Amino acid sequence: MDLEMDFDEHVLACVLSRALEEIEDGEATATEATGLSRAELLDILTRNFPTSLIHGFSLEEVSDPEPGVEEELLLRLLLTHARPGDPTSACFAKIIARRALRDGHLWQELNLSDRSELSRLLATHFPTLAAGNTNNMKWKKYLYHKLCEAEGFSLCTASSCRECDDFNSCFGPEDG
Repeated sequence: MDLEMDFDEHVLACVLSRALEEIEDGEATATEATGLSRAELLDILTRNFPTSLIHGFSLEEVSDPEPGVEEELLLRLLLTHARPGDPTSACFAKIIARRALRDGHLWQELNLSDRSELSRLLATHFPTLAAGNTNNMKWKKYLYHKLCEAEGFSLCTASSCRECDDFNSCFGPEDG
């Protein structure tokens, strides 16, 4: 049994479940919820899930997503650290970049059970990026920190994280 593939399928099922909720609530289309194109979604659905599930995504009625600047920056960061030549990692990069734009904790926006599942996903598909989070910063904060670092500026004015008045915002627990 391929445990990595099973975990990837679990994550996809979680994300697609959240996408279906957003579709049913009229909040987003399947492509808007996932950041994936119609073709990418159709491929994932036909390879990994029962055919009857495809109809719930109303793919015939949606257009491909149009990522904004922020999403493009996140996507580029993730792809830079993705496993080379791995289409699954590239797929997860698009999903994570899109879901990171939401307000909640990233693991919640991906509909995962807890933060450890997100940590596993990132360590598996973006190993160098995940390895850099040595102080266990919240993942969304960490991604934006890396974006700012790449642009040559800092998110905050504290001289170090330990001296920051907002330390728990970046490093505290991520409860559901």
